[in-house]
Amino acid sequence: MSEKTNIKKNIIMDFVPTRDLVVFPNMTVYFDVGRNFSVRSIKNAMEKDIPVFLAAQKDVNVEKPEKKDCYSIGTVVRVKQIVRTGNVYRVLVEGVNRAKLVNLFEHKYGYEAEIKMMHNYPREKFEKMEVIALFREAMSAFEDYAKLLPRMPQELYSQILGSKTPIELFESIAFNISLSFQDRQALLEASTVGEKLAMLLKILSREINVLTLEQQIHDQVRTQIEDNQREYYIREQIKALQHELDGEAAESDDGDPDKYIERIKKLGLDEKSEEKLVSEAKRLAHMPIGSQEAVVITNYLDTVLSLPWNSFTKDRTDVKKAAKILDADHYGLKKVKERILENLSVRALAPDVKGQILCLVGPPGVGKTSVAKSIARALGRNFVRVSLGGVKDESDIRGHRKTYVGSMPGRIINAMKLCGSMNPVMLLDEIDKMSNDFRGDPSSAMLEVLDSEQNNAFRDHYIEIPFDLSEVLFITTANTLDTVQAPLLDRMEVIELSSYTREEKYNIAKKHLVKKQLANHGLTASMFKISNDALYKLIDSYTKEAGVRNLERAIGKLCRKAAREIVENDVKSVSFNASNLSKYLGHEKYLPDLVSAEDCVGCVNGLAWTSVGGVIMPLEVLVLDGKGKIELTGSLGDVMKESARIAVSYCRSIADKYGISSDFYEKKDLHIHAPEGAVPKDGPSAGVTMITAIVSALSGLKVRSDVAMTGEITLTGKVLAIGGLREKTMAAYKAGVKTCVIPFANKGDLDEVEDIVKMNVEFIFAKTIDDVLDVALVEEKNKKRLSLELMPAKKTRGRKKVTV
Repeated sequence: MSEKTNIKKNIIMDFVPTRDLVVFPNMTVYFDVGRNFSVRSIKNAMEKDIPVFLAAQKDVNVEKPEKKDCYSIGTVVRVKQIVRTGNVYRVLVEGVNRAKLVNLFEHKYGYEAEIKMMHNYPREKFEKMEVIALFREAMSAFEDYAKLLPRMPQELYSQILGSKTPIELFESIAFNISLSFQDRQALLEASTVGEKLAMLLKILSREINVLTLEQQIHDQVRTQIEDNQREYYIREQIKALQHELDGEAAESDDGDPDKYIERIKKLGLDEKSEEKLVSEAKRLAHMPIGSQEAVVITNYLDTVLSLPWNSFTKDRTDVKKAAKILDADHYGLKKVKERILENLSVRALAPDVKGQILCLVGPPGVGKTSVAKSIARALGRNFVRVSLGGVKDESDIRGHRKTYVGSMPGRIINAMKLCGSMNPVMLLDEIDKMSNDFRGDPSSAMLEVLDSEQNNAFRDHYIEIPFDLSEVLFITTANTLDTVQAPLLDRMEVIELSSYTREEKYNIAKKHLVKKQLANHGLTASMFKISNDALYKLIDSYTKEAGVRNLERAIGKLCRKAAREIVENDVKSVSFNASNLSKYLGHEKYLPDLVSAEDCVGCVNGLAWTSVGGVIMPLEVLVLDGKGKIELTGSLGDVMKESARIAVSYCRSIADKYGISSDFYEKKDLHIHAPEGAVPKDGPSAGVTMITAIVSALSGLKVRSDVAMTGEITLTGKVLAIGGLREKTMAAYKAGVKTCVIPFANKGDLDEVEDIVKMNVEFIFAKTIDDVLDVALVEEKNKKRLSLELMPAKKTRGRKKVTV
C-alpha cells in the first residue's frame, strides 16, 4: 500500500485501538498487545499478510472502546513480527498510510473499521520559502532542545541535524524524541509537512521552556544542599572544639539558653516556677552541645514551653444555639442534653464556678464519646480525648521523672499540649477499665486530676512545676460503675445513658447513620434508597444491642451491596425494603418475642428488662394432680422463686372469689415455667404476672392475649413500683400489645415513655392485684370449675439474660 492507493474508496479492515501510542507512516515501532480482541486482530493480519488499522484511544482506561472513544485519524500498518511473552504479545509494525476512521464494527472475534485513506503529505499550503524557514527554525529549536537533554545519543543527534528535506527532518524528530501521545496525535492529524513542522516547532519551544525551568530548580536544590552540608560541617567542628574544652564554660553560638530564658519570662508564671525553669536554662548554657544531659534539659524545656500556659478559648454562652447543636448531633438523650444546657446556663451566670465533672455511664454504642464531642462544639471549646482503657501504671497519669531514660509527661499533660488551650473539654474515656499492679494505682492518681480543690496545682512528675487544670471541663465515660473506686466516683456527677428504644434507633438511623454510611461508601441518596419498614426490620430482626453500632454496620453492609449492584449490573439505584432484606443480609437473626396469639388459660404476657432493651416474657402455669408441690423452671433466680411462693400464698387467700378449690395446695401440683429456659431470669417485677397465671390456671379463666403486665407484689396484694418502664413499654408496643398494666406508683414515669407508645398502648394503673386480675382475666358466662387434667410439662431454651 502506497501513496498511489485509491483514497476515494472506503476500505474495511481489522482495527486495533492503542493505548498511549501513536504510529506515524514510515515509522517502525514495537508495542505490547494484551486485550483478546486486539490479539486476534494482530494474529489475523500476520497470518493473512494483510494490513491493520491503528488509532489511539482518548481515555486509556476504557476497556472496550467505541468509535467516540477513539481519535478519528490513525495509521494503516503492516505487522512484521509477533513474539509472545507470558500473557502479552510483543508486536513489531511498520506504518504505511494515514487513514480516517469512518465507522467501527464490533464482532465476537474483535473490531473491524471502515476507513478512508488519506495522503501522508498532501499538497503544501505554505509557500516554498515559508517551508524552508520552518525547516531552519525547527532545526535550530532541536539543537537548543538537545543541549538541555544531555542523555540524547550522539548518533541520533547527528542523524537529525543531517536531515536534508523538511519531511526527513520531521520524521527524524517526531519518531525519536519523547512526546506525549496527545502531541503525537496532533502531529499525525496535521496534514501538510509545513503544518507538521509549525506544530513541531511549537511543541519543541514548550519543551525547551519546561526543561529550562527544571534545570533552574535542580540548580537551586543543589545549591541549597551544598549550603546545608557546609553548615553541618561547621557545626560539627564547633562541637569538636567544645568537646576539646572538656566542659569549660563556653556559651553556644546559637544563643539557645538566652532564647529559652526570654520565652520563660514571657509566660508570666509564679515566682517559684519561673525560677525553676530559668535555672534549668542556665544549666544548659554550661553544657557541651550534644551531651546526654543537655538533650534531657532541652527536651524538658521544649515540653514545658509547648504547654498552653496563657491560651484560652472563649466559651459560647448562647444556650439556644448550644441546644440546636446538641439536637443536630444527637437524637433523644433528653436528660443528658438538659444537664449540659443547665451547665452552660450556670457558666453564663457564674463563669468562675469550677469542678463540675460529668460521668456518662451506659452500654457500648449509645454515643457517650460523641456526646462529649458535641459538648465541646456547643461550648466552642477545643476537644481532646484520653483513653484510659488498660492503664495500669501510675506514671501514665503523672508522667516519669525526667532523669529516667525515655521519660515523658503523663497522658493528662500530653493532652493539654495537644489541645492548645487551658480550658478544653477533656474526655477521659473508659475510666472503668483502669486497673492497678505493682507499678502503682492510676485511679489514685486520677483523684488529684478530678478534685477541684487540688487540680489547680496539678504536679506531673516530668514537668515538676504546678499546672492549673481547674479550667478544664472533664467528662468521663464508663460502661459500668462497679469497677470504679468509690473516692473517684464521689468526685463525679453520674448521668446514665440507657439503651436506645426501637423508635430512637429508627430516628438515629434515618437522620444520621444512613447519611454517614452513604458518604463513606461513595453513594448518593438517589443511588441508595431504604424504606422505613426496612429500617424497622433491621432493628428488630438483624440487630440486638443497646446502642447502634451493629445497626450502623448493617447499613454499611447494605451500602456495599448497593455499590456492587451499581458497578456490576450498571444500574442507577438500589432500593431496599422489608421484603428483600433477606436477599442481601441472609435470614433473620433474631425472632420476635413470644406473644400469645389468642386468649388462653394459664399463659400471661409479662414484661422484662434486658441490657439491650425490653422484651415480652411469657409465663406459663400448668396444674397437675399431686400433693401441692411447686415446680419452677426456666432458669429462674432466687427473687423470682420468692415471687412464685408469694403468688401461691396469695392465691390461697382469694381462692373463693375465683371459684378455686380451697385445698388445691394439697391436691394439685403447680408447674411454673418461663420460656427460653437457658436464659437466666431474676427480679421482683414478675409478681403480678405469676399471680395472674396461677389464678387463670386454677380457675379456668382465660387471660387476654392483648394484655401485658409488670409489677412487684406483696402478701397483702399491693402492687409495688418497678424499674425499666421505658424499655418494657416499648417491648409491649413492638409486640402489638394493646393494653399494658403497670403499678400506680410508676404513673409519673410515663413522662419518659416514647410518645408513639403512649398513642398506641392503653395503660392501666394498678394499686392492688385485684386491679390487674379485673383487666387481664376474661369473664365467662355460666362459669364452671375447670376439670384439671394431668399434662406433661415442656422445657424450652433461650439466649438473652433478662431482669424482670
